[in-house]
Amino acid sequence: MSDRVLGLIAGEGRLPLMVAEGMKAAGARVCGLGLRGHFDPLLPELCDFFRQVGVFRIGGWIRTLRKHGVKEAVLAGRVSKTKMHNTLRLLRAMPDLRTAKVWYRRLRGDRRSSAVLGAVADELLASGVTLIDVTTYIGESVAGKGVLTRVRTTPQQEADIATGWPVLERLVELEIGQSIAVCSNRVIAVEALEGTDAMIQRAGRLNGGGQWTLLKTPSKHHDMRCDVPTIGPKTIEQLAGAGAGCVALRRGRVIMIDKPELITAADRAGIPIVGVG
Repeated sequence: MSDRVLGLIAGEGRLPLMVAEGMKAAGARVCGLGLRGHFDPLLPELCDFFRQVGVFRIGGWIRTLRKHGVKEAVLAGRVSKTKMHNTLRLLRAMPDLRTAKVWYRRLRGDRRSSAVLGAVADELLASGVTLIDVTTYIGESVAGKGVLTRVRTTPQQEADIATGWPVLERLVELEIGQSIAVCSNRVIAVEALEGTDAMIQRAGRLNGGGQWTLLKTPSKHHDMRCDVPTIGPKTIEQLAGAGAGCVALRRGRVIMIDKPELITAADRAGIPIVGVG
């Protein structure tokens, strides 16, 4: 084990666990900060040091990371966008002075994910901690090119991907959402603030029969330090329950959570996964 210490600021989901495992496999020690109410209870076991921290207490993050000699950190896992857009929730969470200053100076009129990430990254960098690409230690988990499953795409699914992909690329550049649902060459649902899971349920209700395709990508200029789109085995269960028949992901830009299990689940459900680009 080397003396190198990497920081991990962890939100919801399996992704922070994967990042911690990747850091350990690279020979580093892990200083984990679990965002209160978000992190997986298994995370502390994967960290050499772990502390639970408030979502809106950036000053506390910085003090802990500096105390343990962290120079580089990864911000991984979900933080509810609806919580980030709820000012009353922010006030109830008792933000520290550093967070309050960032909110007042940078985020009052712009709470897009890119703006929030930029503000957080700048605060960390000013204190000597650099946020790095979330895929740095999990490169084998990003989507590859072409059909990634044994089950293959149908001509209609390929047509839906061809029809929907330019639409999705335009929407992500406008920072509206990172996913859309397409059926028979028609866009039937667009992801917005509610997130992908809710959009999948809505697409299933709106479609009313017939299989549809989920398309997912970040923008071409997306900052890969945060809010990188993911898909996992649970997503496949939701898609199957909502009548989806295919998934298209941007190659090298979407993280596949528990990739072997994900592909097995997709084959079992008869849902091909395609890497586009």
